[in-house]
Amino acid sequence: MPGMGHGRAKSLRAAALLAFVVLSILVSLLISSLQQFGARKTHFSTDAIPGDVEDSEPLRGALISQLQQRRREIIPLLLTHNHNDNDDGENRQPEEDLQSLDPMLDYSLWDEITLGSRKAHLDEMDCESLVDMRAVEVLGSGYTKVVVKVNLSGGQPVALKLVNEQGIDMGKCVEDFKDPKGCRELVSSKLQKEIVLLQRLKHPNVIKLRGHCAAGAGGQRGGGVTVILEQGNPLQMIQLLQSPWEDRFRVCLDLVRLLHFLSRSPLGSVALLDFQPRQFVTVSGALKLTDLDDASAAETPCRTDADCVLQFPHRNFTVPCSARGVCEGLNEKRNIYNAYRYFFTYLLPHQAPPGLTHLVDHIMNSTGEDGHVSDINQTLEVFERILLLYKSGLHLDNLPASLTEDYTVMRGMGTSGSVEYRCWPSYSQQGCVLSVHSATEAAHICNSHSQCNSFSLTGQKTWTGYKNKASWRLSLSVVR
Repeated sequence: MPGMGHGRAKSLRAAALLAFVVLSILVSLLISSLQQFGARKTHFSTDAIPGDVEDSEPLRGALISQLQQRRREIIPLLLTHNHNDNDDGENRQPEEDLQSLDPMLDYSLWDEITLGSRKAHLDEMDCESLVDMRAVEVLGSGYTKVVVKVNLSGGQPVALKLVNEQGIDMGKCVEDFKDPKGCRELVSSKLQKEIVLLQRLKHPNVIKLRGHCAAGAGGQRGGGVTVILEQGNPLQMIQLLQSPWEDRFRVCLDLVRLLHFLSRSPLGSVALLDFQPRQFVTVSGALKLTDLDDASAAETPCRTDADCVLQFPHRNFTVPCSARGVCEGLNEKRNIYNAYRYFFTYLLPHQAPPGLTHLVDHIMNSTGEDGHVSDINQTLEVFERILLLYKSGLHLDNLPASLTEDYTVMRGMGTSGSVEYRCWPSYSQQGCVLSVHSATEAAHICNSHSQCNSFSLTGQKTWTGYKNKASWRLSLSVVR
């Protein structure tokens, strides 16, 4: 992704001065982290949080208790075995202590994210990679984190996630416990959890973890954590709604492929508890999940099916209570229905190709509208079927080849007419640029526009044309 131009950067600084004040504080913390980087410590530490705590011992103990609880949430994610390959792991109780899990825990990963141990791979970035970086813009901030776009010393853009020092979580913790270092460690635990999840849940539709910077020199605690991610563009639903159907279908297909992976991930079935478009970005057109701190691999315990009810604003679902006392498939059902609510409903049906509407209708009915949510395997199968038909052009079999007989082929020529014809949706705001499979489909579309009398096939390829050279872009024009 190209860096931001000087003019745009100046206007951004003028329009968002407060954001850059926050950013300067965060960058200073990064510099401090760089100075501290270099040491490591083994295994988990449950030592008291250092620093001057002005309040009573009960307050200090309460903060330590919260820190230990956060670490207990991370412990299952450090298991070195594959969840799907070990039946014993399914019967493990949440309250099982650290010592009983000790032989299976990946301590090197814990050391790496908390104390800045050496890089596991040569291509991973660390604190040293952030020296001489240039801050470009604040991409977003929330209760816990702030996301900053920076250009590294070589010009490479990356996204950094850091503790939001001005955020509600940090402010409330300091107010309650009067311990900034301990609070920074507590709030950083969400970033630590996210690092572990990004390590465990590697997939083409999960944002790529480029590395991280952890401050922990000399065994010190309370240092900040910075997550280094590949740079993506926030998913803009309004812009996406105005895009051609092919691009909207791609987003939904990527999402279903991701949910299929999460249903049988190395951690088991993972639910996205905060399922919103803002949790996703696009990288070179591909959808990627970028916010994992609210992802959960925990399974809901139950005694009867009545304990396994999924409640949504306008619909409820019930899944069976399994023999091992957990709600079977609850995480998967939650993910699929949320995909229907936030993505399929808005992106799939509108302007779907006529030859594919029966399959699109099937997806809409099976994932939400008929009250029964199909499993992710069935949903993915239908999506892949649509992709196959669309790329091969088989959905156009009913179009007569004679459609092109009324047009004269003029090679090397553009469209005729003095005024460019505009349509919506279009790949270009300056004209009517669409994706077609063949000249026959192009003629069919032109015939459906009363003012269209010519078209040109440009030979440009869309994402579906990477392996199928029959995917074209269509340009329509009109004569006045």
